[in-house]
Amino acid sequence: MEADEQFMREAIREARKGAGRTHPNPAVGALIVSGGQILARGWHRGAGHFHAEIEALRHAKRAVRGATLYVTLEPCSTHGRTPPCTASIVRAGFRRVVYGATDPNPKHAGRAKEILFRAGIEVCSGVLGVECAALNLAWNKWIRTGMPFVTAKAAMTLDGRISPPHESRWISSEASRRDAMKLRSRAQAILVGGETIRVDDPELTVRGIKVRSQPLRVVWSKSGRLPPSARIFIDEHKHRTVVFTNTSLRSALRNLGRRGIASVLVEGGGRVLGEAFDRNLVDEVQIYMAPLLTGGQVPAVGGVGTTSVAGATQLGDVSFKRIGPDVRMTGRVIKK
Repeated sequence: MEADEQFMREAIREARKGAGRTHPNPAVGALIVSGGQILARGWHRGAGHFHAEIEALRHAKRAVRGATLYVTLEPCSTHGRTPPCTASIVRAGFRRVVYGATDPNPKHAGRAKEILFRAGIEVCSGVLGVECAALNLAWNKWIRTGMPFVTAKAAMTLDGRISPPHESRWISSEASRRDAMKLRSRAQAILVGGETIRVDDPELTVRGIKVRSQPLRVVWSKSGRLPPSARIFIDEHKHRTVVFTNTSLRSALRNLGRRGIASVLVEGGGRVLGEAFDRNLVDEVQIYMAPLLTGGQVPAVGGVGTTSVAGATQLGDVSFKRIGPDVRMTGRVIKK
C-alpha cells in the first residue's frame, strides 16, 4: 500500500498539469510501473486528446505486459470522443490496475473494475481516493447534478466591507489581485451583479496568465438596466458575455450548467454573494482580507442572512495564506 500511494502521488502530479484545461473532461494522470520503476507517464491534455492512460502507453519505450497501471480516476469504459480505455488496458496486458477516484457518474461507477476483473487483471481502487477526487471537484459536481461548482470570492476589510463608504476602489493589494487571477484562470465563468457593472465597469478577464480561452462573463441583474458602453459589451471578448434577468440565481446557474459550464466564480457584489449564500449555492469560499477598517453600509456578503450561529454557513478544510499585506482565507462549504 505504501508503494501504491507513492506512485499515486506521482500520478496526481501528472494530473495537475491539466488542471483547468480539460473541460468537459476531467483532469487525469497516469503512470506505468514495473519492478518498482516508472516506465512512462501521461496526463490528459483536453477533450479530443488521448486520455492519460493512453498517453502513458504511447510514451512507454518497451512492452508493458505484466506491469502495473496507476491512474487517478477510474478508466473510462464507454466510447466517447475516444475509444474506451479499458479495452486498451486489456490489450496491453497489464497485470494490475490501481486507480484513485471512482467515476462520479452512476452509469459508469465501478464498471471498469468489473471489465478489468473479468479480463484477469487485478484491480485496486480508492488509493488516495480523496486526493484524487479533489482534482476534479467542479467536474464531479457537474456530472452528478448538472449544476456548476460555485466559488465565492471577495476582497474585504477587517470589518467586512467591500468598499469605503463614499468610494469605489481596490480593497486588496496588488499581490492579492495577481493571486486572484489564478482563481479566475481556473473558472469557466465569472458571475457578478448588475450593480458591479454599473459602478465598477470591470473587464472580468484573466490577465497576466495564459489561458486557452477567457471565462464566460455572466451578469445577474434583476432590472436588466446595464450601460451599453460597459466594457464587457464592447471589448474583444464581448461574445463571451451573458446577461440573466427576471430569473433566480439558482435558475441562472442551472442554465450555465446546461451550457456545459462546470465551474463559476461569483465575484459580487454583496447582494449577489448574499443571495448565493442564502440559497445554499456556494461550494467554496476564497476571501482576501486587507488590514483596513472602513465602516460603511456595503457588506461583503448581504442577503437575508441568518439569525443564529447554527444557521450560519460553515466552512471546512480552511487554510490561510499571507499574500503581501493581506491574508487569503480558503475553505469548502459544509453542506447541511
